[in-house]
Amino acid sequence: MLQKLKGHNNVVYTVSFNLPYGDRVATGSFDKTAKIWNVSNGQLLSTYEEHTAEVVCLSFDSTSKRFCTGSMDHTAIIWDLETDKKLYNLNEHQGEVISISYNTDGDKILTGSFDYTAKIWDTYNGEVIYDLTEHEGEISSCQFNFSGNMVLTSSIDKKCKLWDLRKASNSLKTFEHEGEVMEACFNLVSTKIASCSNDGKAYIYDVKTLNEDFLLEGHKSEISKIVFDSRGNNVLTASSDKTCRLWDVETGKCKQILEGHKDEIFSCAFNYDGDIIITSSKDNTCKIWSAKEK
Repeated sequence: MLQKLKGHNNVVYTVSFNLPYGDRVATGSFDKTAKIWNVSNGQLLSTYEEHTAEVVCLSFDSTSKRFCTGSMDHTAIIWDLETDKKLYNLNEHQGEVISISYNTDGDKILTGSFDYTAKIWDTYNGEVIYDLTEHEGEISSCQFNFSGNMVLTSSIDKKCKLWDLRKASNSLKTFEHEGEVMEACFNLVSTKIASCSNDGKAYIYDVKTLNEDFLLEGHKSEISKIVFDSRGNNVLTASSDKTCRLWDVETGKCKQILEGHKDEIFSCAFNYDGDIIITSSKDNTCKIWSAKEK
């Protein structure tokens, strides 16, 4: 373990690096705040306190000049990191906002909500551009691909959906799980998709063929988070079994188990190089690990 970040007064539910720089990390907590930290020394840099309920998702834009937080108060907020001021309050969801993703250009942001919908917003005026409305249950995650022309959504309706924004009125492909799908994500070059479920299983799919590559088995309970490293060589999963697992994308084999949290792990992320991992847990702590650590 490299650093331990302490400062939140309740569960730390979500974490995110400011990729591609990787010198800052943001955390969101049930204490209704988001915080930004220096990765190298663990120093607290800023605290953001506008939300009236738990902060459960957040994302930096690609310039690290803005970031967005989503909350159980049904809103998302876009912040200016140079002034620490609020820019826009995104308040058209009818349910909790539980997932956020910037596109690479930073001019659009994607939010997913318990109101069964995902929305794409213009980040320069805070207005909705698209509504994605096919899911039959609460949205659990949403993400742009790198080029910004495709979107992935997942839901407790046991499905994740791939959308082509050139024809966003209908999804391109639906992938089904046996359990509620907790998250789905692209690799950086959009050739692979990974998804995870509350049944303790995760999958890797090929975007070109839209077929399953691997079933990832090993966790003892719900997998709440899944993410590729920037090179697409590894997938990281976080589970309520108090561990994270590092998986090889080419073989589907588990390469490393991160053990040390005292309660379930809600979130995990890679830095840009893929050699540093951050995890956040119900034990109110974040831990920073080396991906080479055994």
